[in-house]
Amino acid sequence: MNAPIPALPTTADVDAAALRLKGVAVRTPLLRTPVLDEATGRRVFLKPETLQRTGSFKFRGAYNRIVQIPAADRPAGVVACSSGNHAQGVAAAARLLGMPAVIVMPHDAPALKRARTLALGAQVVGYDRVTEDRDAIAAAIAAERGATLVPPYDDPGVIAGQGTVGLEIMEDLAALDLVPDVVAANTSGGGLVAGIALAVKPRVPGARVVACEPAGFDDHGRSFASGIRERNVAAAGSFCDALLAPMPGRITFEITRPMVGHAAAATDAEVARAVAFAFRELKLVVEPGGAVALAALLEGRLGAPGDVVAVVLSGGNVDRETFIACLEG
Repeated sequence: MNAPIPALPTTADVDAAALRLKGVAVRTPLLRTPVLDEATGRRVFLKPETLQRTGSFKFRGAYNRIVQIPAADRPAGVVACSSGNHAQGVAAAARLLGMPAVIVMPHDAPALKRARTLALGAQVVGYDRVTEDRDAIAAAIAAERGATLVPPYDDPGVIAGQGTVGLEIMEDLAALDLVPDVVAANTSGGGLVAGIALAVKPRVPGARVVACEPAGFDDHGRSFASGIRERNVAAAGSFCDALLAPMPGRITFEITRPMVGHAAAATDAEVARAVAFAFRELKLVVEPGGAVALAALLEGRLGAPGDVVAVVLSGGNVDRETFIACLEG
């Protein structure tokens, strides 16, 4: 039997997270470029979390969760599961706070992400994404060490931290006397899009928050359609390695089902074109999992002509071989 769902994070929790992260996380800019407006017919604003600590938005949620661990529990450290971006976020946050970290990471995770996680001082424990249960492995390690589990998305503190991405988008658009018609974010377990919804929807109820997913891993889109959490058939098969959660989180779906409800998918080929577009036209390096929302925009799946569309580029930790393949594709 599933444990009861804990109290859901609120907009006030996102605001509190912003205070904890001030001066620690990078306040990434909101960028606009004529070439993207002309290519899409929208007024597009990009949130490049590629410039965040560790190269992705994940640092925000990891730090917000870990900094709230009581002092007496900190020596036992933290344990997390991740293919790389959450791993680096947790490792960096734990290092800043003087805590040990263990990361349960799939064997097929990009070598760059594994190397950077190790460089941040974390211990990495490998597992097979297809045949092994990462959550069970992490839970066993945490129980043995008395450590705190820091989930990649299904945690109120993590969700609130990720929501600061949306809060900054709203503040920066307000400074331009604009409100968003669409805010689109790449989606795995749903922590980022849930947090963004908490920041955006109470301020602009008519804005559409869109969960963007790799084709074939469109569990949020199917879950919004059915009203229950749907599981992906495959555990691997897309090069968007950051976005391959098996299904929406229990906590995140309680938020996204009523507050998001919109999804868009992009194929690996479309994502590869978006990675290349970001490099050639925007001068930005984006990993495949960080470019799905941009791909959906370029394919005309986000908003209508003239809409104000904010797109989160959620990560830039791409290995050389994958990046070159996208540019040459």
